[in-house]
Amino acid sequence: MKQFIILLFLYFSIQSCQDNGQVSSIHPVNWNNRTLQHPLGDSLTHGSTYLSVYSQIYSESEHRTHDLTVTVSMRNTNTADTVFINKAEYFNTRGHAIRTYFARPIYIAPMETVEIVIDEQDQEGGTGANFLFDWFINPNTHEPLFESVMISTSGQQGISFTTQGKRIE
Repeated sequence: MKQFIILLFLYFSIQSCQDNGQVSSIHPVNWNNRTLQHPLGDSLTHGSTYLSVYSQIYSESEHRTHDLTVTVSMRNTNTADTVFINKAEYFNTRGHAIRTYFARPIYIAPMETVEIVIDEQDQEGGTGANFLFDWFINPNTHEPLFESVMISTSGQQGISFTTQGKRIE
């Protein structure tokens, strides 16, 4: 029995160390459930929002960094109108596009929040990562709100902070 428990422990230890290669917990197939099946109307107002995020931060010097988990929240603050996100593009510190999260516009229902999570082991963004969002809303409604929360924990210490998006168009 003792050998069985040891073997079981070793099996789960090995399984937990394997890298599945996934760098975001939001799988692309989930965006299909939010994809619009019809084109966006011409009467909508367009805008773009910039959001800074940090998948790494410096510690002690420019030669040591800490990796962070990033949660990006796309929020619809309207109680009655849907907002549409045409693009969510992720860039690294040097301004190179890393990935685009969906190929067709998605919707966010009234008062709903949709999230993108960048796993802590994803270091592609670096210390100056950012997002660019293109969105559409009905005239006279609130713009979507874009926020990010960055967090890391190690032992009994942790760090967390937030950023908010800024409209650039």
